[in-house]
Amino acid sequence: MSALLALCVAFLPLATPGHSDRRWTPCMDLRPLDILAEVVPPRGAVGGVQMSQAQGVRGLQLSAAAARAASFPASRLFSRCHLFPEEFSIVVTLKMPHLPPKKNEYLLAVAAEEGNALLLGLRLSPTRLHFLFLHEDTAGAWQTRVSFHSPGLMDSQWHTLVLAVSEESFSLTTDCGLPKDIMADVPFPATLSVRGARFFVGSRRRAKGLFTGLLRQLVLLPGSDATPRLCPSRNAQLAELSIPRALQDDNEVLKCPYEAEVKVTLGSRPPCTKAEDAQFWFDAIRRGLYLCVGNEWVSVLTAKVKLDYVEEHQRLFTASETLGLEVFGIPEAGLFVATANRKATSAIYKWTGGKFISYQNIRTHQAQSWRHFTIGKKIFLAVANFGPDEKGQEFSVIYKWSHRKRKFTPYQRIATHSARDWEAFRVEGEHFLAVANHREGDNHNIDSVIYKWNRSTRLFEANQTIATSGAYDWEFFTVGPYSFLAVANTFNGTSTRLLSHLYVWLVGSFRLFQSFLTFGAADWEVFRIGDRTFLAVANSHSYDVEMQLQNDSYVINSVIYELNVTAQTFVKFQDIPTCSALDWEFFSVGEDYFLVVANSFDGNSFSVNSIIYRWQGYEGFVAAHRLPTVGCRDWEAFSTAAGSYLIYSSAKEPLSRVLRLRTG
Repeated sequence: MSALLALCVAFLPLATPGHSDRRWTPCMDLRPLDILAEVVPPRGAVGGVQMSQAQGVRGLQLSAAAARAASFPASRLFSRCHLFPEEFSIVVTLKMPHLPPKKNEYLLAVAAEEGNALLLGLRLSPTRLHFLFLHEDTAGAWQTRVSFHSPGLMDSQWHTLVLAVSEESFSLTTDCGLPKDIMADVPFPATLSVRGARFFVGSRRRAKGLFTGLLRQLVLLPGSDATPRLCPSRNAQLAELSIPRALQDDNEVLKCPYEAEVKVTLGSRPPCTKAEDAQFWFDAIRRGLYLCVGNEWVSVLTAKVKLDYVEEHQRLFTASETLGLEVFGIPEAGLFVATANRKATSAIYKWTGGKFISYQNIRTHQAQSWRHFTIGKKIFLAVANFGPDEKGQEFSVIYKWSHRKRKFTPYQRIATHSARDWEAFRVEGEHFLAVANHREGDNHNIDSVIYKWNRSTRLFEANQTIATSGAYDWEFFTVGPYSFLAVANTFNGTSTRLLSHLYVWLVGSFRLFQSFLTFGAADWEVFRIGDRTFLAVANSHSYDVEMQLQNDSYVINSVIYELNVTAQTFVKFQDIPTCSALDWEFFSVGEDYFLVVANSFDGNSFSVNSIIYRWQGYEGFVAAHRLPTVGCRDWEAFSTAAGSYLIYSSAKEPLSRVLRLRTG
């Protein structure tokens, strides 16, 4: 995005001298480098490397002869200079074998041609992933190891791992799940020389430690964390950044005959044991073909899933009207929803037996919304309090999950002003929280604040203020290497007709990128369809104090914008008539995409239909389902093993509803 790069160059003088050289004069291009493709040329095979297929997915399998053959000189990638990037990520897609205790296998090694010194390595053991690198100082050189606990890889399934490295910060993301962060005592070196070194794929030069599983992807991305490029993904276990040509579905290179005795079972669900391993079962009722893998039937081919209709699944009675919902999962604990209730008590419910059951009550003050986020292994839940406490003090609270108590406990109080929303995000390895301050007394034109996580104090501290007008919502997203933050401005004291803004991260802070004319903007929702990026705003009210009688309308257009990559700006894509819209929620069913709007008021009644719109390509979004709601405030989509659901909250009655998406 050349214009964005021009912006970056324009702001370079503002950067600190100690960082500008490293950030803006990289030793190599900041593009994905397909290491696996370097050892398997697209026009033919190499000795010791053959293609194999598992669960319908192709990967490369190495033999002892590949220890030297599957390698190449580092100068092939590092042609401009000999320094390995200080910040980078490595993306690996693999199917790991069952390793005996104390067995180690290498995925990648960078070793000196002379002396065999290991400069950098990625090694697997039965329960851990080890990242190794050579550290040098005045006292000498020694090998440093950073280890991630990863016991779930030996399950006979494909997995995609992203290892992100930035100085002393190391992060591992598996299948687009929660990242595991480690702050090491020894940072990754800023001047690791690979002159005269060689890359080895699946080994450390010799047969001992040879990787015996399947490799599908091995990519080095200099300069950034690859996770935002891969996640979210509809198939997180096979998320792709760059796949060698030989492994792509339309390629005939490296194909070899497969010898297997294939058996297909018909009828009711048969057992899946060792005897049935690698055999098929066809379910005539669901019209699906399944493969027995590791005592579990894995779907190989199923009929296309289509949203048929929506039915009420559960009535969730709350202590008072509910203004916001947050659905989230906690590993080894389950699926939860937090309700932001208007009165003194908000609640957390746990999904149990196919329904949400009361789990924990938390005292709040006119709570508007919740935000779930993680920092390393720590799990947090932040509430935006709109009103003051009994002493007249205004503050919002961050709660931390206690693994021992299995409850959320207060962690940090932050002074806020009629807070409407929290947004949690991560930029350049740092964690941030942005609060939408709505007003202070009768003044709506106040600062909202972005807080940054202090690794030393383990608290959030104010990092940047942004002027807002009746701020209602923040929305963070990334496009390639760029990070954006959108604010929904609702009211400036006299009018709801005002600009909402989109900011871009440049040289350590957010700077104005684009402005949008909005009308009581209450929500931004970013979503992607294929390689297209969209941004939808929910407009709630057209009001101006000088034209109160003539210009007081709740039935107005909300707008969907699309990123024009050529123009490097968001342009209007579609107007959608809404009734005081307060929220958008994007979700998918099968191969179809949907947007549901929270319509809250039509000027006469709070009993209005909220609408599900279906993506129809060239036609844009077309109304598909009309759902009766009362003062609808917020939508959340979620899925369980039993199916897909929507839940909405009501700002006018103490009742939220869980709706099930029935497919046909």
